[in-house]
Amino acid sequence: MTTDAPKPIIESRDQLIESFARGEKPKDRWRIGTEHEKFVYALSDHHAPSYDEPGGIRDLLSALEPYGWKPVYEGDNVIAMSGADGSISLEPAGQFELSGAPLDNLHQTCAETGRHLEQVKAAGETLGIGFLGLGMWPDKTRSELPVMPKGRYAIMRSHMPRVGTMGLDMMLRTCTIQVNLDYASEADMVKKFRVGLALQPLATALFANSPFLEGKPNGYLSYRSHIWSDTDPARTGMLPFVFEDGFGYERYAEYALDVPMYFVYREGRYIDAAGLSFRDFLKGELSVLPGEKPTLDDWNDHLSTAFPEVRLKTFLEMRGADGGPWNRICALPALWVGLLYDQGALDAAWDLVRDWKIDDRQALRDAVPKLALDAPLPGGGRLRDIAGQVLDIAGAGLAARARINGAGDDETGFIEPLREIVRSGKVPAEALLDRYHGVWGGDLSMVYDEASF
Repeated sequence: MTTDAPKPIIESRDQLIESFARGEKPKDRWRIGTEHEKFVYALSDHHAPSYDEPGGIRDLLSALEPYGWKPVYEGDNVIAMSGADGSISLEPAGQFELSGAPLDNLHQTCAETGRHLEQVKAAGETLGIGFLGLGMWPDKTRSELPVMPKGRYAIMRSHMPRVGTMGLDMMLRTCTIQVNLDYASEADMVKKFRVGLALQPLATALFANSPFLEGKPNGYLSYRSHIWSDTDPARTGMLPFVFEDGFGYERYAEYALDVPMYFVYREGRYIDAAGLSFRDFLKGELSVLPGEKPTLDDWNDHLSTAFPEVRLKTFLEMRGADGGPWNRICALPALWVGLLYDQGALDAAWDLVRDWKIDDRQALRDAVPKLALDAPLPGGGRLRDIAGQVLDIAGAGLAARARINGAGDDETGFIEPLREIVRSGKVPAEALLDRYHGVWGGDLSMVYDEASF
């Protein structure tokens, strides 16, 4: 969210491009920012608490203040908490998200995750609240879910049904894990973007954890990933232009300018600009703010409303994974740090995917929500055929980083949960389905016992 302090006006497109260049950092300043969401439910009956009810989301936020978290307000409502470990924010239906601080290594990342989970579990125990680690609400209809009092979400809820059939599901019924990573230069950004985008379907497969919808199997292993296929085509997808010659900051800026707007934030409120053009805003011709031109804060807000599989701001966001348990929260940054933060690993990963055709990349992305590791691989075979090789590349990259903790361990152990998935041949959703059809006897309420933090 932006502040109300005066900000420099954008006078040229060069400033948009420069906003990405300002993200460049030397390798010794590259950091890891991990974000993870979880579903909040009442222990008594598994309902999703509203914001205002006793023991609800507002009370949960307040219960974190003794741990040093400070409230962030929108109007009279606390809608986030700020602290040394980053920020805690609310997704549209009360999904609880930690946007972690930028950290040097995965040991710190996993310690941060552990602190956060210990704090929210302790707060939840006092309120009768639990936390579920899945990619999709397993048993809730849209109408059963509350809506958080955040202005941007009201605008999005109104606009989503105009542009796709599943945008409200994305908002209300999904949880994800993502990691934000740095780049040294435009060329470094391009290579990392390409590798991240090409291998995002593998991350989706390894983290597939959303096989249930409204109380029964939904026919997918990552229904969360499937939802993005019909959320809003103007702001989602695999971005074929990323693999074209000449891709860089300018081309991404042009893409972002073509993404329709959602809102403009002014004087503590969100102004509905859904469907309008940021290009018109640059010319001072935005109908809801006639004569006014955008600031860089407006541009940064706008960049946050594009939802491709990999997103560029002043860092790169890897966005393909379902929500899941503690060890997979640590495993996602391990995968991408291993692949992207060591030059040898980055080169090896690019060599693996560089010859894939645009149509083949899209076909892989389209197949993964249902088939996960059995999705057809460009050139033949299945995705599982390269999964172990990719993890080996990532493991070598982590070893080369040589970030050692006090016990003498490097970061390679954090990728072990993904190696176990490859060894077992089953992604998390398949394991859940085995439980559902086996020992659970079709009783999906058992997922609250086995998939909670």
